[in-house]
Amino acid sequence: MIYDKKSFLTGNIEDPEIHQKIIDALPIPIFYRDTKGIYQMCNAAHEKFTGKTRDQIVGKSIYEVHVKEMADKYSHQDKELLNNPDVQVYDTKVRHGDGTSHNVILNKAVIRDKENKIVGIVGSINDITELKKTEQRLEKAQESMEVSSKMIHKISSGIIMMDEKLKVVDSNESFAKLMGEEIEELYETIPGLNGADVRGLVPDKVFKMMSSVIVSGEDMLESNLKHQNNLLHVTVVSLYKNHVVGAVFRDMSAPMLVQDEIINRIRRINKQNIETVQKVAFLLGENAAETEELLNSIIETYSYGDDK
Repeated sequence: MIYDKKSFLTGNIEDPEIHQKIIDALPIPIFYRDTKGIYQMCNAAHEKFTGKTRDQIVGKSIYEVHVKEMADKYSHQDKELLNNPDVQVYDTKVRHGDGTSHNVILNKAVIRDKENKIVGIVGSINDITELKKTEQRLEKAQESMEVSSKMIHKISSGIIMMDEKLKVVDSNESFAKLMGEEIEELYETIPGLNGADVRGLVPDKVFKMMSSVIVSGEDMLESNLKHQNNLLHVTVVSLYKNHVVGAVFRDMSAPMLVQDEIINRIRRINKQNIETVQKVAFLLGENAAETEELLNSIIETYSYGDDK
């Protein structure tokens, strides 16, 4: 008996059903169109992406499957590929099956028969929508970082920022000057002190404050300390919870800064007093007209003092 052995092998690679199962297993939308733009094959991911079933795709032209704008673009690119047979890669926007617009990269190539004649085009669709969004967010973040960096370098107060690895993210020249000649010389060598260990740059008390805020995620810590015969006021704030903290150093030895700090503290006390009086007024009730009038008078007096 003479027979074709291949025809008796189950799951033979030449079995069209196996071909379909192979491409269906791929998560990327894949399609095959003939030279006339008629779909001959697609996979499950392509059905999901277009929002159409295989029966609505296979045997249909580009213009039956896609809106005219997209179909025109596909038809034009297909003709270019058929005229210049090679690998074709381009990015474009397409409408997803759910109606949303997606950024994609199309990879296409020609298919040839045994006689090396072009019989169609095979292609894949790579959705890069989220990648594009991430790139845009990174670009905006980079712009924000550049603007922030320029701003802190123009501020007279000393500023240093530290990440969760206890390394310097950025710092300004005012910080280096406040920390002393050794740090100032290092700053001239490494502008911003980027990547340096914070422990060796700030007083131990400040390093503990910054480390504490990194771990705890609390909003702010404040303290006064003496450093190289200067009285410094240090404010440590959480910039990116558990990831980045910043420390602001103000030299309280400078007369104007001392005066400013006293005024700021008086204003904070006045504000607290005003809020306390307002709470008392609320507790006494809105109907206590005389009491309310008296309390308002006190509030106005405090506000006047605050302005002064």
